[in-house]
Amino acid sequence: MTTTRDGCTVELYALLPPAGEPEVIHQAIPAGATVLDLGTGAGRIALPLAALGHPVTGVDNSAEMLAHVRNAETVLADIETLRLGRRFDAVLLASNLLNTPETALRRAFLATAAYHADGPVIVQWTPPAWFDTMDAGTRQIGPVTVTTKDIVRDGDLLSATAQYDTADQHWEHAFTALRLSTSDVEEELAAVGLRLERWLTEDQSWFTATVREPNQRSSVSANPSALGSSDAQAT
Repeated sequence: MTTTRDGCTVELYALLPPAGEPEVIHQAIPAGATVLDLGTGAGRIALPLAALGHPVTGVDNSAEMLAHVRNAETVLADIETLRLGRRFDAVLLASNLLNTPETALRRAFLATAAYHADGPVIVQWTPPAWFDTMDAGTRQIGPVTVTTKDIVRDGDLLSATAQYDTADQHWEHAFTALRLSTSDVEEELAAVGLRLERWLTEDQSWFTATVREPNQRSSVSANPSALGSSDAQAT
């Protein structure tokens, strides 16, 4: 098995199918809009977006993940220090990266999104209600059986282990997520010159944000070191 720096298994992510995310994004942006997919992984969302007619640039810090991405430009880099020197019609920050517990890293992700956005920043996050209702259980995602177990709540933090099983393979991945309120999200966005625009789904797990002053972008979005992320280097 090949494991990325953050503990994700490449073979697993190559198996997971999209679950409606490409359609949510496609409906929120113009036809043919260019998309920067931050944390593209094995292309679970990028590949369907490309099939829907969007030129996609996928960013990930795992060369093994990017090897699975087809029909899209790929960039091997850390999200938090990425500065490509060009902008995109839409920037995607999925996989609940907004719920990263580390403040500096969370804001660095958002700053990168703001820096590259010439249109909406499309964000997937874990809304507050999930932290109260999340329980151990099993669900099916394509060929993969996903079991959530070992749930621990500690204030605004929730830690758990996700177990993934196929007919002949088994993986486990521990994670910790930070509960954020809507006002917290607005504060995080404002810190990098973004503002919450609209919800894209009924459960409010997807939203768009826009750059407040496109001609006067936040200094932290232009300079990742201003957020305390200078130890992370693009590769």
